[in-house]
Amino acid sequence: MPWSRFLRRITVVLGGATCLAGASSSLAQQIPQLDLPRIELRAGMFRIDAQVASRPIERQIGLMRRPSMPPFEGMLFVFERPGVQCFWMKDTTLPLSAAFLADDGTIVNLAELQPLDETSHCSRVPVRFVLEMNQGWFAGKGIREGSRIAGPVFKNK
Repeated sequence: MPWSRFLRRITVVLGGATCLAGASSSLAQQIPQLDLPRIELRAGMFRIDAQVASRPIERQIGLMRRPSMPPFEGMLFVFERPGVQCFWMKDTTLPLSAAFLADDGTIVNLAELQPLDETSHCSRVPVRFVLEMNQGWFAGKGIREGSRIAGPVFKNK
């Protein structure tokens, strides 16, 4: 599915839903996001059930306030245009691994993120996608820099 069609589809799905964008930032950060749209991604033979955070408020909240996350679930952060994306773990209690992804789903670099740590972890090059999974998920599956994540949002080459 082309990227523009995917964004339109996400917008339609979110159009009828109650949106936290109108709520104050501090109120929105008090509750975990559990109802974002989902897509299926694949890392080799492994399936990933990914929530999609594509709006600024969704990306800001991310996985904050989540007490746990199932083993094959993650969150895909989608940005409008490529940029050096930096993530930190303020108010996030789950240990996470972040994969910074090129437009075709290739992992540019990985970062291990510690709970409640405000250290920034950035992509080495401009990217539009970041996939967060439970810490150690990528390493435990032998997925590393240069591996490819497949899914409907990534451009086929």
